[in-house]
Amino acid sequence: MIFLKFLTQILIVSGLIYIVSGRLIGSNINFVRRVLSVVISVTLTSFVYWYSYLRHTDFLSETMMQTVTEVSTLIWIGSMLLISMLLYLVFELFDPSGITNGDRRHGQKSLLLRLRSYWRQQKRLRQVLKIAVTNGVVQTIKYARQRENEKELAIALRATLEQCGGIFIKFGQVLSTRKELFSPIFIDELERLQHRVRPLSEEQVKQILERSLPQSMDEIFSQFQMEPIAAASIGQVHKARLKNYEEVVVKLLRPEVKGIMRDDLEILEEFANWLSTKSTWAESLGFRELAGGFAEGLREEIHLDIEVRNTLQVKNALAKSDYKVRIPKIFTPYSNENVIVMEYIRGQSVAEGASEFNRLSIDRRQFARTVLYSFFEQMLFSGIFHADPHPGNIHIDETDGTPVLLDFGAVGRLGATQQEGLKLFLMGIQLNDSSVLYDGLTLLVENADHAERARMEQAIDQILLKISYVDRIPTEELIHALFTVVRDFGLAFYPAVGLALRSLVTLDGTLRVIDPRFDIFTEAKDFSATYMRASFLKPFKEPMATKERLQEELSMLIPTLRKMPRRVDQLIQRVESGKIILHHDVFSDEHNSRFITHLFSQFVLLLVGITFGIISVALLAISQFIHDSYAVYLNTAAYLGLFLCAILLVRLSIQALRSMKQ
Repeated sequence: MIFLKFLTQILIVSGLIYIVSGRLIGSNINFVRRVLSVVISVTLTSFVYWYSYLRHTDFLSETMMQTVTEVSTLIWIGSMLLISMLLYLVFELFDPSGITNGDRRHGQKSLLLRLRSYWRQQKRLRQVLKIAVTNGVVQTIKYARQRENEKELAIALRATLEQCGGIFIKFGQVLSTRKELFSPIFIDELERLQHRVRPLSEEQVKQILERSLPQSMDEIFSQFQMEPIAAASIGQVHKARLKNYEEVVVKLLRPEVKGIMRDDLEILEEFANWLSTKSTWAESLGFRELAGGFAEGLREEIHLDIEVRNTLQVKNALAKSDYKVRIPKIFTPYSNENVIVMEYIRGQSVAEGASEFNRLSIDRRQFARTVLYSFFEQMLFSGIFHADPHPGNIHIDETDGTPVLLDFGAVGRLGATQQEGLKLFLMGIQLNDSSVLYDGLTLLVENADHAERARMEQAIDQILLKISYVDRIPTEELIHALFTVVRDFGLAFYPAVGLALRSLVTLDGTLRVIDPRFDIFTEAKDFSATYMRASFLKPFKEPMATKERLQEELSMLIPTLRKMPRRVDQLIQRVESGKIILHHDVFSDEHNSRFITHLFSQFVLLLVGITFGIISVALLAISQFIHDSYAVYLNTAAYLGLFLCAILLVRLSIQALRSMKQ
């Protein structure tokens, strides 16, 4: 009974150590590391305390709370606290992922489930890192500046992604399309990645349909082809016929894909973080952001109801377009997050459509121009655009030769400001004017306030000179040069803008499959010129619409105009009274102010900790020369000061490690 009471008191003290150590360490604490550090600390210090002191006493006859005022017990509890924080520091230091992510296991309430999930993911992460190290990624990444070393790194990265399998292979395939970021050496190597997927069995297909459709298969379909016409890592597609004899295709989500995404996407992001901490090359390339963007897009892609919404949005946005493209009809009553039922359009992809172009006597250049202008309209006016225009997603309707757009699992969205920036971007190329291009870029990048106009315009001028007086503007080279300029000036495109520019690179490759002589930016110049003429002539062609627009704008301005005289008068009065002082310093920038405040607070804590240490050492030295009862109080104060000094320094060390990793 006494022993159980003693164990209960140890558990209470352990709980207090858990709470206090967490408060002292700070925010973003990893739950598993925190528990492990407390358990190891309590076990270690309890054994040392028992071996050095308690075993020589009848400790079971006394409770801990009765002896808590003893110096030995206080030292024991203080040691628990300090060692638990030191252990957390060690776990933080040797964290293989290189990040502190707190509790990121969503939707898991049980402690056992959280521990099991953490162990499984750490095991998988260690496996991935071992594969990367075995393939020589760490060694070659340090010497990737020379061509032969770059080839070695490309091979090592491809082999690592291939051996990790699953999501990693799909990520490599996506990277192989990023021609604006990677050199041809990397692109050639990554394009070799192949992901062979076994089709779902007939029984699995029936289970998915019965579970997902509002009615049974026999009530909806008069015919269903069990052999898939396409199979991929996320889903597969079947041909079918509805009861009303309409031909449709049915896209199914693979049942295991959500579980794979939940586990491997987090591992992929942690692997990208680890790689970025090991290499300035990966950091400058934005490898961490690439993995994050890929993961975010894929998490959206596995919800087929989002693809349904995307398809309907683009279809509605292009309903009145002058550039006719066809988008399959979605049968929304039968579509949900696991199944899409859509119209079946007979035709061939542009990659295999040579016979269709010849049979229908289609002008390849005009076909490509229709596709391009439709994409410009999606990006520049509606703001929602197809983000994956590879040849397999653009087909030729075999009835009339109309372009068909398929697969809206990945779309991009641009706000009005970003649309205006892209318009200025195209105008700048059309006018060969660096100042217009600069104005467009400042609307497309984050932290545009930090842009250096004169130097950046000089860099843009160099790009324009490279593409001047040539028959064809190399799209990949131009986009790559723009990404490089933006990165060199410490800026970054908004994610949606980066996606739009990458989509243009993919689209350029597709359009050259349609017509090898097609030049996307020469056509963009024509589109821009047409847009500028239309913008100038629009008020004359539509006078009533222009009048209504002006009335709306004026009605919005009138309240502001009414306030202007009073505001000007108030401003003049403040200037006359000397109450207005204009100044700009380092603290006027919120980011700088926050950084300096954080740095100053850590410096103050460091000084306080060092001061405690110096005073404590001085007290210990003084106590050596005092031989009366006051020496005990000096020693107690000195040891307490050293304890506080250690606590502060450990906390600062943990915070410093986190800052370095970020």
